[in-house]
Amino acid sequence: MKLPLGADPGEVVASLRDVHVSLERNGTRTEILHGIDLDIGRGEIVAVVGESGSGKSVMSMSMLGLLPASARPVVTGQLNVTGVDMTTVSDSELRAVRKERLGVVFQDPMTSLNPTMHVGRQIVEKAGTREEALRLMGAVGIPEPERRFRAYPHELSGGLRQRIMIAMALAGDPQLLIADEPTTALDVTVQAQVLRLLLETRDNFGCAMLFVTHDLGVAAQIADRIIVMHHGEIVEQGTTDQVLFNPVHEYTQGLLQSRITFSTDRNVPLPTMPISIVDPVDAAILTQPSIDTTDLAPKLTINAVAPSEKQFLVKARDVKCVFPVRDDRGRKLSLAALDGVDLSVRQGDSIAIVGESGSGKSTLLRIAGRLENRFSGDLTAPTGKDVQMVFQDPGSSLTPWLTVRQHLHERFRFNEQTAIKEGRARAIMQRVGLPLPVLDARPSELSGGQRQRVSLARATIVPPRLLLCDEPTSALDVSVAAGVLNLINRLRLELGISILFVTHDLAVARMIADTIIVMQRGRIVEQGPADEIIFNPSEEYTRELVRAVPRLTSSEPAEALLQSA
Repeated sequence: MKLPLGADPGEVVASLRDVHVSLERNGTRTEILHGIDLDIGRGEIVAVVGESGSGKSVMSMSMLGLLPASARPVVTGQLNVTGVDMTTVSDSELRAVRKERLGVVFQDPMTSLNPTMHVGRQIVEKAGTREEALRLMGAVGIPEPERRFRAYPHELSGGLRQRIMIAMALAGDPQLLIADEPTTALDVTVQAQVLRLLLETRDNFGCAMLFVTHDLGVAAQIADRIIVMHHGEIVEQGTTDQVLFNPVHEYTQGLLQSRITFSTDRNVPLPTMPISIVDPVDAAILTQPSIDTTDLAPKLTINAVAPSEKQFLVKARDVKCVFPVRDDRGRKLSLAALDGVDLSVRQGDSIAIVGESGSGKSTLLRIAGRLENRFSGDLTAPTGKDVQMVFQDPGSSLTPWLTVRQHLHERFRFNEQTAIKEGRARAIMQRVGLPLPVLDARPSELSGGQRQRVSLARATIVPPRLLLCDEPTSALDVSVAAGVLNLINRLRLELGISILFVTHDLAVARMIADTIIVMQRGRIVEQGPADEIIFNPSEEYTRELVRAVPRLTSSEPAEALLQSA
């Protein structure tokens, strides 16, 4: 059955018909897109949702003509963007089209901006003049454009860097703006600002927009239409209300069920998408018979202890941390990352630390893990094998040339018997829900969710007393994130581990923690039981964080309460 394409043919800015894309890797060619049909109309915002590997970024890169040459891409079908056939255009014409008719905003502006150039000069390269660059900087809400013009990318916050990218994308009045996960790594308040800015951009400039995201809540805030991609195909599309409130395809239904909201029941495991829907290959591996590793798993006896009798693992008193920085004129300044913080973590506690970028939450986590020593104040915390850390990006924290088995074995003493190490490795793989063949894989051969599970396996194969988690689910697909959170909760209960969990997502904080700590500008401004912080916050800053969480409807819990607060 042909899906409705949606746009008015007289106002079409981009038209795709039966588009197939194949890429080559290590001598093997794989088809990534399988017959894509899509129209985008002038002034329309179309959101593309789907999990990693669904083909959404390959589609957007095809429309920009930015598929990597090293992958020897083959594109067939009709790929008409702003009146140009992107399958036959020459390289010189393609560069002109991108400069004059297209704008693009990527997920990580730090990888898109030149770190050696002032951001203003980078806008001038496309805008043509300093005056036009400054006008665009003001149009996207950058304060003090003249001063920011001379800043380098690393001197700006994530939100300001993303505004710089949007200013560059708007230079030349593009007909089509493609935004590929532009808010994934941003705090909820900055994310809300960027989404409002993109809506204003559409209203003020009249450009069409393709917005790529894996977050249906974000899509609900910005899109006129939503298309859902799965395994290189469009499996569902329609108006935002149609897709969100009357989904037809089981994959769309699974994405919606996996969303973590303030109404999600904290007392039961999060719903996750069936593995057969997400990845049939993994489903086949996971259903194969496996060995019984029960006797090989580490034994840990956990006795129920009253909260008042629990042992303190972490006690921090009046912790301060100051970093040397320079202003835009090169003058030396001091930045107070932490300003008199008190923190206590008892045996079995699960505590989430929330706040915007620059609030000090990650610095506090690193100090608790003894990864940062530039601080003053009193600190008692476990060391060595008693504390382990799981980072936001498992790809950068896993050694690329080691197999998963080698990552796990290196956590044991050098003289530990190989049979014991192997048995424990197999046991922990089953505990974290990974098939045994993954033991022989290297990080580059795994998905983001699999790599994060490997990180958790490595951190807990020798059970620590304290597990530190720094945004471990922020870049993961909704279903994968739900699975990882379920896993962390289960490991906590099975192994008696205390959890200190840093996140900017308050819905995630509520699911993972009994206690939430809210930080702002290096200080703890509020803390208490998770539901109390979410549904009855005492500080306006906390209320702002809660209000900024994307929702499918304004009637989702906490919204009405906070609007009347």
